Amino acid sequence: MHRYHRRISILFALCGPSLLDHSAAGLFRLLLLAPLLEELIVRAGLQEWLMRKGSPAALVLGVPALAFSLLHVMSGGQAMAAVLLPGLAFGLIYRRWRDWRLCALVHALCNGVALSFCSFSIH
Repeated sequence: MHRYHRRISILFALCGPSLLDHSAAGLFRLLLLAPLLEELIVRAGLQEWLMRKGSPAALVLGVPALAFSLLHVMSGGQAMAAVLLPGLAFGLIYRRWRDWRLCALVHALCNGVALSFCSFSIH
């Protein structure tokens, strides 16, 4: 396989269709809707519940990060792996400040960086 085609294949696998969709609806979904809904469910829901139960830190951070990763299953295995570390970071932010909206803001910023990277790398 030609080096250029291999590079494009890797970028498509990491970027996925949602990061390559520059329509108004795609940007709305990526920069606002997904961060708000995912962080509401994962942080304010699952992680908050684990914290209130007094679960060990490994579970408080690990289980929501895995759940966050699973929310990206439709984007493929590489995308699921790529969001695991940010999911842990969002969990640390939530554990420290206990504000899912802050997590949603950081999540949206990360999506914006990923969108910029994918847009620049493909074009």
